[in-house]
Amino acid sequence: MKQKKIMLNTQLKSKKLSIEDIGDGHISSSSRTPLRKDAFLMSDDAKMKKIEFHFKEIMETLGLDLKDDSLKGTPKRVAKMYVKEIFSGLDPKNKPQIALFENKYKYKQMLVEKDITFYSNCEHHFVPIMGKAHLAYIANGKVIGLSKLNRIVQYFAKRPQVQERLTMQIAKEIQNTLGTKDVAVLIDAKHLCVSSRGIKDINSATVSSFYGGKFENETTRQEFLKYIQIKTEY
Repeated sequence: MKQKKIMLNTQLKSKKLSIEDIGDGHISSSSRTPLRKDAFLMSDDAKMKKIEFHFKEIMETLGLDLKDDSLKGTPKRVAKMYVKEIFSGLDPKNKPQIALFENKYKYKQMLVEKDITFYSNCEHHFVPIMGKAHLAYIANGKVIGLSKLNRIVQYFAKRPQVQERLTMQIAKEIQNTLGTKDVAVLIDAKHLCVSSRGIKDINSATVSSFYGGKFENETTRQEFLKYIQIKTEY
């Protein structure tokens, strides 16, 4: 991964790869979200005030009249939305607290949590990514509350993202939490940076996956894929 990042920087410096190429190619240089060391020194209130100021500047630059009743509160609303909602997953203090339980019933088969709806944002254009995540693990002495799997997905989705990184972050978090390599993650999503701009393809979707431990076995992997295709009836 380090070598890939060095290569990416070299290509940029030599002008072989433009900033626009990177955005359209959905290139990611790391499985970690790129954050500065001082990312959390500023309070949420201070961040919101700063974003409010700069977003107001953007709106005025676009020629919008902020004296209009419909627009005058927009900079403040956007600032609050960025910090408290759609990018709240950047701050470690918002990471969900995960409680594990003893696997007293000795369940050793695959557990699948499918169709977890999430909303994220493309880090190249800051427009929405909308999709579903399907997760599975095979217990290694401990089990996790089902809702906590959803919370893990939402936590990592609520930040500027690349789908491949989101997939890896969710998988690694479940592996580390449960102490097992036997984890599978599949994400099926639509990117508005593809459908609402650029190529403007409204039909395409992006699928990414992670298979660890026993899920590297073809039979186990196919079992997981079969389960997520089941139509759930209520």
